[in-house]
Amino acid sequence: MLDINFIRDNKELVERAIKIKRVDFDIDNLLAVDEKRRELKTEVDKQRAEKNELSSQIGAVDTDEERQRLIASSQELKEKLQKLEDKFKEVQKEWQALMLKVPNIPDMSVPEGESEDDNQELKTWGQKPSFDFDPKDHVELMKEREMADFERGTKVHGFRGYFLKGDGAELSWAIWNYARQFFGQKNFENFIAPAIVRKQFLYGSGHLPSEAEDLYETQDEDYLSGTAEIPMMAYHSDEILLKEELPKRYLAFSPCYRREAGSHGKDTKGLMRVHEFYKLEQLLLCEGTHQESVRLHEEITEYTEKFLQSLGLPYRQVIICGGDLKKSQVKSYDLELWIPSEEQYREIASLSYYHDYQTRRFNIKYKDEEGNKRYVHSLNGTAIATPRVLVALLENNQQQDGSITIPEVLHPYMNKKIIY
Repeated sequence: MLDINFIRDNKELVERAIKIKRVDFDIDNLLAVDEKRRELKTEVDKQRAEKNELSSQIGAVDTDEERQRLIASSQELKEKLQKLEDKFKEVQKEWQALMLKVPNIPDMSVPEGESEDDNQELKTWGQKPSFDFDPKDHVELMKEREMADFERGTKVHGFRGYFLKGDGAELSWAIWNYARQFFGQKNFENFIAPAIVRKQFLYGSGHLPSEAEDLYETQDEDYLSGTAEIPMMAYHSDEILLKEELPKRYLAFSPCYRREAGSHGKDTKGLMRVHEFYKLEQLLLCEGTHQESVRLHEEITEYTEKFLQSLGLPYRQVIICGGDLKKSQVKSYDLELWIPSEEQYREIASLSYYHDYQTRRFNIKYKDEEGNKRYVHSLNGTAIATPRVLVALLENNQQQDGSITIPEVLHPYMNKKIIY
C-alpha cells in the first residue's frame, strides 16, 4: 500500500494513478475517513492520558471521600473511553479497507490504455516457423505420442484436468532441471516454496481482495497460492534486513493453483489455461530506490528472455498499459511465445516491480548507511511456467514426418533429441 502521508501530500498524483489504471476509487472519501480517524485517535490519546492521571491521583489522596470521588470519575471516564475506542476501531477498520484499494503509482513510461488489447509491443525475437505441411496443435501432437491424457485428466480432476505422461512428463522435468541450472548461474538462491499460504499474505502481495474469485481457499481459511511470489514475500515479513544483504535474489519452484473463474469459454482444451501448474519464479528485494528497481527489472526480464532464446522459441516483449496493470504494480512486461496453431503470441512470463507497495504490507525493512529503517523494494518475474511452455515448444518444433525435435539445451536432460 501507499503511505497515507504520501497520499495526503500527493493527491493529484494518486488521482492520476486511479485514472490511468481505470480503478473505481474515491480518494476524497478516503481522506475524509482518514481525517475522522486522526481526530478520534487524538481524542482517544487525550482521554487515556486523563485516565492515567486520575489513576495516579487515586493513590496519592489522603481521605477516603476524595478517593471514592476520584474512583467514580475514573470509572465514568473509562466507560466514555471504551465507547470512543470502539468507535475508533470501526473507523480504523474502514480506513484500512480503503487503503488496500489505493492503486500504486505507475511509472511515467507506462502507456495509456483500457485493457490488454492496448498493451504495446516493444520487440520481437526469433523466426516464426514456416511449415510446408498442415501443422497440428499441441493437443493433437501430445495425444498421438501419448504425452498427455486429457480425457482421464477431466475424469479425475474435472474441467481443465490433464495427466502428463511419458515424454510429456520427461520434457517437463527436463525444462525444470535446465531452468534450475540456467538461472543458478545468475546468482539466485534456490528455494522450493510452500503452496499453502495464510490469507494475510495474499493481502500483502495484492492478490486479495482483487483476485478472490481465482483463488482456491481451504477449509481453514488458508489459500492455495497461484505463484511462489506470495510465500517468498512472506519469507521476510516483519524483518529488518541489512543493507549489505541486498539485493536478495531468490529462485523459487512451486506448484501453483488458479481457478480461472474469469476465463469461462477461453482455452478450454489443452495446456494453455489450467487450474494446476508449476512455475519457477524470480523474487528480488532491493534497496528502496527507483533506480535500483528499474535496473533489476530490466535484468530479470533479460534473464527470462535469454532462457527463451536458448530454447529457440520465437517471442515478443510487451509493456503492460495502465488499464491492464495490476493495482500493486509500478510497471510490468509480458513475454509472449508464438503459438503456430493460433497464429498469435501468448503470455509465458510476467515481470514486474512494485517499489515499497508490497513491503509496507509485509513490513520488510532494511537499515541504510545512517542506521535509518526504510522499506525495501520488491520485484518478481516468471523464470518459466509449465506445462504452458510445452504448447509453444511442441508446436514450433514439429516436423513433416510427425516427429518433434527437442531444443539442444534440453538434450542432456532428456537423453534423446527427437520425440517420435
